[in-house]
Amino acid sequence: MGNGNRPTPEFRREAVRLALTSGRTRREIAEDLGIGLSTLTRWLSQERDASEPSEAPVDLHAELKRLRRENAVLKQERDILKKAAAFFAKEGSR
Repeated sequence: MGNGNRPTPEFRREAVRLALTSGRTRREIAEDLGIGLSTLTRWLSQERDASEPSEAPVDLHAELKRLRRENAVLKQERDILKKAAAFFAKEGSR
């Protein structure tokens, strides 16, 4: 690889895949591929940054508040259904 040519995207992906899955050290892989250790490390970092989800961060406090509100509504609905079932069971036994 040290001939001054820019590596192809396929070469970069394969180097990153080897570094992540081969069980060999980064130094060994970099030497085998003819690239610098810092180059391989930079490619790994770029791959990691690119694969992180780009979703907006979740506001945990707001989510907890929403879930608690929903839980309270569900409990109320459950209690109403229990009372209705008991009422209709009593009416049916007359």
